[in-house]
Amino acid sequence: MLNGTLMQAFHWYSDGDGHHWKRLADQSTALAAAGFTALWLPPASKASGGAFDVGYGAYDLFDLGEFDQKGSIRTKYGTKADYLSLIESAHQAGLQVYADCVFNHKNGGDAEEEIAAIPVAIYDRNQPLGPQETIKSWTHFSFPGRQGKYSSLEWRWWHFDSVNHNMFKPGDSTVYRFKDKVFDTEVDLRHGNYDFLMACDLDTNVPEVQGELNHWGEWLLDTTAIDGFRLDAVKHVRASFFSEWLDHVRCYSHRELFTVGEYWSEDLASLQWFLGRTGGRISLFDVPLHYNFHRASLAGQAYDLRGIFDGTLVQAQPSLAVTFVDNHDSQPLQALESVVEAWFKPLAYALILLRRDGYPCVFQADYEGAHYRDRGRDGQEYEIWLDSHRWLIDRFLAARTHNAYGEQYDYFDHPDHIGWTRLGNGQHPDPLAVLISVGPGASQWMEVGEPNRTFIDITEHIAEPVTTNEWGWGQFSCKGGSVSVWVPAPAQDD
Repeated sequence: MLNGTLMQAFHWYSDGDGHHWKRLADQSTALAAAGFTALWLPPASKASGGAFDVGYGAYDLFDLGEFDQKGSIRTKYGTKADYLSLIESAHQAGLQVYADCVFNHKNGGDAEEEIAAIPVAIYDRNQPLGPQETIKSWTHFSFPGRQGKYSSLEWRWWHFDSVNHNMFKPGDSTVYRFKDKVFDTEVDLRHGNYDFLMACDLDTNVPEVQGELNHWGEWLLDTTAIDGFRLDAVKHVRASFFSEWLDHVRCYSHRELFTVGEYWSEDLASLQWFLGRTGGRISLFDVPLHYNFHRASLAGQAYDLRGIFDGTLVQAQPSLAVTFVDNHDSQPLQALESVVEAWFKPLAYALILLRRDGYPCVFQADYEGAHYRDRGRDGQEYEIWLDSHRWLIDRFLAARTHNAYGEQYDYFDHPDHIGWTRLGNGQHPDPLAVLISVGPGASQWMEVGEPNRTFIDITEHIAEPVTTNEWGWGQFSCKGGSVSVWVPAPAQDD
């Protein structure tokens, strides 16, 4: 079986010219040839910012860039026709496609409604700040540009349980829980109860909400033929809702529909709790591993590489871990900024792409590079350049495709350098050896199971080949602050 590799095929500052879907369609064949097997696409539905919205300010799930709403027909990424054409191109290239779904909230309502609500403390949602009052919020979603096509439901205040705006008090960002509503349980416990995140918070206990999201799931599968889902902000939605929804759409489609959720927390116990509540139906991004990479990239030689997997999901539950280095939320100037420094990214990608466990995800901005400007939390504008690591990632992908199989032997003996080998299997018999260092140059005797065989470093960091001894051991090396990946040298023609 081929090792699967996912690409996050966007970043927060991807070009907003409306041609993103077309560019990805043009790249599909090359991405598949490089070793990618699936694409995670950004939210395709119309968001409250129209053509300028990254997609997470969810407005109309049924508008994939088809209707004149929120100031445009297209989304930031293109039109519905472009989206469907991209999926077809990806499938023809042999790539699966995962759709990004935002079920936590809706934003950009079409009309205001007056609602009886109770203000609650932002840092303790279980604590009322005062008595019930009447507020005015943008909770009526009528989708005038769509005019009932695909779904006739108009969303009203009773489909939600809370908001963070009150038009009677302009500029007020207090969280208001609606009268006779309760926050969902089975959510993250930060702030007492982290059901509410932003905008108009969906009440997934309302049968009409459940029915509409089930209908949308059926419609999306029928319309697009996608292969799975990335679920946004799952720690803010009751966990059992996702089990119910996935059971419904999987039964409807008679397909597995791989699904990964974003539960942004370093706390492994919280991730394991969610995995338990959803019965293994959903994988999760390995956020603790990302933070280990972030800290290692800042600490350099002071970081003990032997603990790089401590407290991570891929160590505890590898079959449900989607590993990544950076993403659109952690990139510079974003809300969860926790950047993995450029020098360490090749080491981190070797750690997720060339080991046995986890389903690795490559961030497009790391693969292609990125350049953008935005304001930081201090209000100052910054110009950001992100390096392209494609040259090395392509070599890692080739090694993952051809060599990263079979038994794995770890050599986590030194605080400043670690290594491992993969011994191959029947279908992919050629082994590999990997060595990374955060300190000075390193060397390590490692077993690859191939006696008297010559190996080369495909990163080209080390020019001198290594020949294993009669027992299949070799002394492999890497440069300081670097990674080397050793595979058997090509056979020489007679």
